[in-house]
Amino acid sequence: MARFLALAAGLAASFLSMQAMAADPVGSYGAVDDVCADARVHSTIQKRFRYQVTHVPNLPDVDIVDFYGSYQTRYSPSSYDSPIERRYCRATARLSDGRDRTIWYLIEYGQGFAGLGNNVEFCVSGFDRWNVYDGHCRVLR
Repeated sequence: MARFLALAAGLAASFLSMQAMAADPVGSYGAVDDVCADARVHSTIQKRFRYQVTHVPNLPDVDIVDFYGSYQTRYSPSSYDSPIERRYCRATARLSDGRDRTIWYLIEYGQGFAGLGNNVEFCVSGFDRWNVYDGHCRVLR
């Protein structure tokens, strides 16, 4: 019985995600995007950015105060060759020192801890000191 309930829940989640993908056309680039502008995504980025500036040597001690102009730059639906759905976004981040920086981020669906939730990777222009995302955040563009 428990397996049946788990299967039913999985099918329902798949159906809902398919409906969401149908409502979100692949070609809607450059427009303000609700997913890219989601407060939970921005909150995750703010927390991880705070951790980054406190643990990477020689980075200025600043926080992300606000995001604006969030939009989708690319969408990669799941497929047989690439089973992970990805959404690439760009925004402008206002830092606590008053400067604005471009930020690129990626939302990977179903890639959170133990496969639950989503994963967010980000790169703030000028703060990738160890070139984790290549020069000028190229990997996330």
